[in-house]
Amino acid sequence: MHRLLADTASLESEFPVLSDAALRHLKVVRPKDGERIELFDGRGAWREFIWKGSRLAASGDICRTSRDGRRDLVLFACVTKGSRWDWTVEKATELGATRIVPVISARTIARIHADDRIAKRERWTRIVEDAARQSYAKFIPEVCEPVDFEEALSLADKCECYVGALATPPPRDVLSAVSSAPHDRSRPLAVFVGPEGDFTPEELSALVKVAKPVSFGPTILRAETAAIYGLGVLKAHLDSEAG
Repeated sequence: MHRLLADTASLESEFPVLSDAALRHLKVVRPKDGERIELFDGRGAWREFIWKGSRLAASGDICRTSRDGRRDLVLFACVTKGSRWDWTVEKATELGATRIVPVISARTIARIHADDRIAKRERWTRIVEDAARQSYAKFIPEVCEPVDFEEALSLADKCECYVGALATPPPRDVLSAVSSAPHDRSRPLAVFVGPEGDFTPEELSALVKVAKPVSFGPTILRAETAAIYGLGVLKAHLDSEAG
């Protein structure tokens, strides 16, 4: 079944008005008459419609809503180069992140000028929307504008945050750490991942004051791999809690 993103009001309409992006998608896939198409709003609501010649019509199904009792799951990740970052935000969406915070640290190779940050955010938002559509996710994560490391610290301090980092003594693995920690469900659960060149000693010293250092395993992971590994472990923990 094809899936299209639509505004919430369209889900209640008998003949929904589609966005230009949705219309372009339909032009490419060429649905057959009578084919069912799901519209979703990225906020937990969805409804099936039927393609009738040149437009969508209500199928008789009611608009359904997924309960949003989720604990927020946040990815703080230093921006990586080119397609690696696009891949990261796509996979974070598939894993159920509720917010993605791109970070510019001292050793971040992909530098983003302040004037370009709004445009970058818009592009990444389109990527997560498409990832949510393809993965049948009911919710679309918020993609923030890139923030400098110092600002990211203040945001991480509001979360129950874990950071993959070398430390002395060696830290516990991330699964053990998050499973045994006392949890405040009113605070987002978060993971913070550094750039290709790792954090500077000064950054790491500041970060471990607001985030718990953990191990991501015995091998050295690329930045984008570490982001998805850490996020995946936290998501698995949340799923096990939900039961």
